[in-house]
Amino acid sequence: MSESISIELNAVAPIFDLIDIFNRPVNLKDYRGKRVLVAFFRHAGCPFCNIRVHRLQKKHEEFKAMGLEMIFFFESEAKVLLSHEFHQAINPIPLISDPDKVWYNQYGVESSALKSGISHATTFFQTVVQAKMKGLPVHMMEGKESIKTIPAEFLIDEKGIVKKVHYARSLTDRLGLDIIAKFAETGAA
Repeated sequence: MSESISIELNAVAPIFDLIDIFNRPVNLKDYRGKRVLVAFFRHAGCPFCNIRVHRLQKKHEEFKAMGLEMIFFFESEAKVLLSHEFHQAINPIPLISDPDKVWYNQYGVESSALKSGISHATTFFQTVVQAKMKGLPVHMMEGKESIKTIPAEFLIDEKGIVKKVHYARSLTDRLGLDIIAKFAETGAA
């Protein structure tokens, strides 16, 4: 993956026209007129990501009522995501499988052994325990999944313009739920 590409504030978000793991079309153009959180996660067994998905999923109805839609990307193959009840339950939020990281690259999602290694060394065991206590999947990588993928989140306004870019500094670094809620309600990032 290229580390030099990044999405800039106030740029038009790269438009994707894909099929999610639930066999539904997901075209970012269809979200015009709505605010959107587009989130890129690591692999299906990543405890850091599954905890984040769990938190966002719990806020789904609240955010939707405020006018925010969510679209989630995972680097795992669809069959891996569908093999877990947790990922199946993400529905109705679109969940897109991108094992070749085509859209990870388009959105400038970083690959960093250093950031991943530091996160694993400092917070992995606590995160695994937290995930297990919530009944979330934790397992080794499969296929093309990479231990070096670093999550990223983007807030996109009604016109398809990127209003907030968050390239994680570690595997636990994500946009605050308060920031997402404010954007959902007011459009201000």
